[in-house]
Amino acid sequence: MYLVCGEALFDFFSENDPSGLASKVNFKAIAGGSPFNVAVGLRRLGVDAALFAGLSTDHLGRRLLQVLQDEGVRTDYLLEVAAPTTLAMVAVGANGSPQYSFRGEGCADRQLTLEHLPTLGPQVRGLHIGSYSLVVQPIADTLLALVRRESGQRLISLDPNVRLNPQPDIELWRSRIATLVEHADLIKVSDEDLSLLYPGQDPARVIGGWLEQRCQLVLLTRGGEGATVFSRAHGSWSVPACAVQIADTVGAGDTFQAALIAWLTEQQMDSVEGLQRLEREQIDAMVRFAVRAAALTCGKTGPDLPYRQQLNLR
Repeated sequence: MYLVCGEALFDFFSENDPSGLASKVNFKAIAGGSPFNVAVGLRRLGVDAALFAGLSTDHLGRRLLQVLQDEGVRTDYLLEVAAPTTLAMVAVGANGSPQYSFRGEGCADRQLTLEHLPTLGPQVRGLHIGSYSLVVQPIADTLLALVRRESGQRLISLDPNVRLNPQPDIELWRSRIATLVEHADLIKVSDEDLSLLYPGQDPARVIGGWLEQRCQLVLLTRGGEGATVFSRAHGSWSVPACAVQIADTVGAGDTFQAALIAWLTEQQMDSVEGLQRLEREQIDAMVRFAVRAAALTCGKTGPDLPYRQQLNLR
């Protein structure tokens, strides 16, 4: 089982009102949040998954819980919180890339504290962390403590997924990511994340520094340019993107992340030792699997992650 840790929220997508009146704005709300999406994506790809998160007792929080139950995500590690559900207002650009504005201060998904740290049994093969839960309190310090405790015992995957709306302090992001990198075995990072974290710096140089720590493998996603592999054991190479008619790119990175973990699980390599044993050809196959999965999500509106039967790359 994989334990995904972090936020759960509702994305509100604005839609044109037929009346054309500026006084009216229509929204379509879709359950989301990067960790939430990864947990759902894992289940759709056939991997047993749970979410460690705070869920509101309000109406939207109950809807999030229902989605998790419907998707088969384990709810053992959820905490009920009498605080509002975070709202992410999403505007999609002409190229399909989303722009976010968050309403989350004091909301339920931030309220995990050290006293809520779970005891993990041998059934938990790995942990995934990412997005703004890494830098907003008190959940940020809670997740850091969890990762420090479990690093070396279970596979740790990290996706910075930088979001400056909920936390605009880029120095805080840099500091926390640098600390978490010390404990991660597998890192997925977008070119956009690196340009925010380290503007003007060569991505290969930044990632090379990460690989000098415990990390074995870094995947740099580059949108329509595909993905680049940085492996401690096998060097670097690129995998092209799949051709797709893009609806938007919401959830594509989360799909890519879930697909990486699903591939490792299917190959029974979802452990620290398994990751270290991967051959170049296996890593290449894993990344191509993730690229194809992400392309399927890009062809749909919102974070509608694919099911395993849609991917025939065994």
